[in-house]
Amino acid sequence: MKASVWILSGLAAAALLSACGGNKSDTPTVTATVSSVSIDPLSYRKLTTITINGQNLDKGINILSMLPNQSTACLNLTEVAGGTATKRTFTCKVVGLGNVVTTITDTLTKVLYQATQTSSLALPPQVTMVTDKGTVVIELNPYKAPVTVDNFLNYVESGFYPSKIFHRVEAGLVIQGGGYTKDLVAAATNNPIKLETAVGLSNTRGTIGLARTSDPNSGTSQFYFNLKDNSAAFDYQSAASPGYAVFGQIVSGLDVMDAIAGVPVSTQNGMSNVPVTPVLIQSVKQTQ
Repeated sequence: MKASVWILSGLAAAALLSACGGNKSDTPTVTATVSSVSIDPLSYRKLTTITINGQNLDKGINILSMLPNQSTACLNLTEVAGGTATKRTFTCKVVGLGNVVTTITDTLTKVLYQATQTSSLALPPQVTMVTDKGTVVIELNPYKAPVTVDNFLNYVESGFYPSKIFHRVEAGLVIQGGGYTKDLVAAATNNPIKLETAVGLSNTRGTIGLARTSDPNSGTSQFYFNLKDNSAAFDYQSAASPGYAVFGQIVSGLDVMDAIAGVPVSTQNGMSNVPVTPVLIQSVKQTQ
């Protein structure tokens, strides 16, 4: 598909965070100008290329791509080598769905370019999780839980989950895993993310949610599967009772979930409901 190209017209100034740029001066003698911008079609979890043409681009420009919910739509913004004062090229990874507003400013936050483009996804992403008890296929929902899905897929893509276990099995409630080795050693994780509840997803049977501590914004790698409808206890109620973030559901392998729920458990290393025989996660890969 051919990249979209926009020629600039008059734009209102806006204060924006700096994503990339040069030195800022209170009284610059020369600032950048932009004549046209080409952005490849935006596809979820794929790299896109942003090509900027103009004058004095070496004096510093800032790029910001945002979704309507104010979350960042494009991560790992990287400049391609060989840029000049009249042309600079960047790549970034699209991590959101919907209307993405891309804004380019100079170092004084004067808007040089702004346009809206839609990030698309042909099919909802699915991951296949192979465990000692069988295989589970999970369909993720980046439309309603983009931050949580992106967090989970980052762990999937980095190869984090193999050799981790289901360390908590509470029959009739949840099974939980993704944080410990079979020796009950906690794995190092990425930074926690913001809790994403009250988005229209509920803790019904067979859904996957992000485990957390008493701090709502503490979720990292650990996930849980709801063995029954836990919506009354786990869904968002209020700011004081924000619930737990659902981000997908099992589409194949509910019997595997139930099999894990039926294993004998004991208290080990001060942790309750730990399977007596470790239930290992062998692999987790995105398969759609």
